[in-house]
Amino acid sequence: MNIKLRPWQIEAHQKALKWLVQDRADRHFLINAAPGAGKTLAACAIAKTLLDKQEVNRVIVIAPRTQVVTQWAEDFTRVTGRHMGKVTARDGEIQGLGMDVCATWSAIQGLLPELQAVCRTAKVLVICDEHHHAAVQAAWGDGAGDAFLDSKFVLVLTGTPIRSDGSESVWLAYDDNGAISHPEEGTYTLNYGEAVDLGYCRPITFHKHQGRFTVDLDGEQIKISGDQDTQIPKNLARIPGLQTALDFYKLAKTPQFIPGTSEPLMTGYQASMVEAGIEKLNQLRYTMPEAGGLVIAPNIEIAEFMADLLEKLDGEKPIVVHSQLANAEDKIKQFKNTNRKWLVSVAMVAEGVDIKRLRVLIYLPNALTELAFRQAMGRVVRTASYEDFSRAYVVMPAFKTFEKYAKRVEEEMSPAQRLDSGAPKEKVCPECNEFNPLGAKICSCGHEFPSGPEVLKVKKCLSCGSLNPASADRCHACGNLFSSDFSLSLDEALRVGAIVRGIELDEEETRDSESIAPNMRSLILKSGDQNLIKFIKSFPEESWSRLGKFYEESKRS
Repeated sequence: MNIKLRPWQIEAHQKALKWLVQDRADRHFLINAAPGAGKTLAACAIAKTLLDKQEVNRVIVIAPRTQVVTQWAEDFTRVTGRHMGKVTARDGEIQGLGMDVCATWSAIQGLLPELQAVCRTAKVLVICDEHHHAAVQAAWGDGAGDAFLDSKFVLVLTGTPIRSDGSESVWLAYDDNGAISHPEEGTYTLNYGEAVDLGYCRPITFHKHQGRFTVDLDGEQIKISGDQDTQIPKNLARIPGLQTALDFYKLAKTPQFIPGTSEPLMTGYQASMVEAGIEKLNQLRYTMPEAGGLVIAPNIEIAEFMADLLEKLDGEKPIVVHSQLANAEDKIKQFKNTNRKWLVSVAMVAEGVDIKRLRVLIYLPNALTELAFRQAMGRVVRTASYEDFSRAYVVMPAFKTFEKYAKRVEEEMSPAQRLDSGAPKEKVCPECNEFNPLGAKICSCGHEFPSGPEVLKVKKCLSCGSLNPASADRCHACGNLFSSDFSLSLDEALRVGAIVRGIELDEEETRDSESIAPNMRSLILKSGDQNLIKFIKSFPEESWSRLGKFYEESKRS
């Protein structure tokens, strides 16, 4: 099937073929393109040409997650016409499948002998998606390096090439500053700003959600904000865990309930974040009726809390996905193929997951790395298949770490792309795509617009009296900062552990653990060992990856 490629994809295709086939300069080619720009289709097109030229007769793709494996298999078949098998766990049948295969990174270790045998008996193209997962001296990196040592070509794809822990990844060289130093002739680069200017990605606006927390400590009130250090009185500093508990981002992730109930507090910080996201999505749906919103939550408890807030504030029950759901992948597909408004995720909708109608992100993650930040924003900047003039939005807590990342993204964008056109003046009919006044009840084609508030919410600046959109964080006229105070008791501040019982885990550890935990739990329960069973009941599943690293280090020492 003929697929129309974007100009950058054609350029990357031509450059890859020259490097790999014509010049035979090296077997590795790197595509470093912004999340959402279309790396998957570019790679599939390169694979098709190599197959047609009989340079390779087998393609193996490594992808980060089960959902992405499914997407790869579908896109690969659409471009090449060849069936692609999917492997997300050890089955020992990969050599005998007689087909192209896409496997998760976590499956590489278990399939090492089979993958190695395939590469020694066939002309294999390896496509390495989200290359930052393959750290040298880490389990996944070691596995990939060994399994594909004899492959003919390796196509490396990344949108965030520098790992958050500074580790180097397999197959590519690095300079003294930790940056990839693969030859320019063997690399195609497209940064986010370029992708926006060319129309491949949507421009993005970051709503830095303001808020100040006041925590009552035995009658003494402590003020916490995202842009200032917290001052704790000396007589209270002795309270165990207090410094951690009074971290601004920790409080931003602490669910606030109506006192004495399990009902979410509708005037709390998270509720105000959700309100800002709802307002922005409602505005977007005037001109992009199918636009959807994504909430990235740090854990299941907060995901369910945010979903409850969304249902109460917006009237529609969102779809929630996390690793404990057996049908999470089906739920993601359901959201992708419907007009539902909100999807709430815990480490399920991140790198590589392609839902083109997502435009608003409420960002409250576990990981605080720039890699995770850019991957998350990549979920809402994908340009839709039709003429798309929409803008993407991120609602995030206003504190230094996220603001630093957002500023770097904004600096990549041209000045014209940084400007937000503001509230819509018209709305689009989802049936005929005709523009109508915001107050129109019926389109000329006969479509009846759903009833709802046609007047956008505003708030008045107390300094100058100017009216501003309700979601604005500063007055457009005088620059006055809008910020609300949110009160918490000491018990509420201490209720949730720092991250996982005081242990701060990065993005990769969390995801590794989620893939390991179900199998580990099943194996231990089957063993009947009561000591181990007692252990797993008290051991946080997010820490399995770290425990595994300690085990690997002990074997090497």
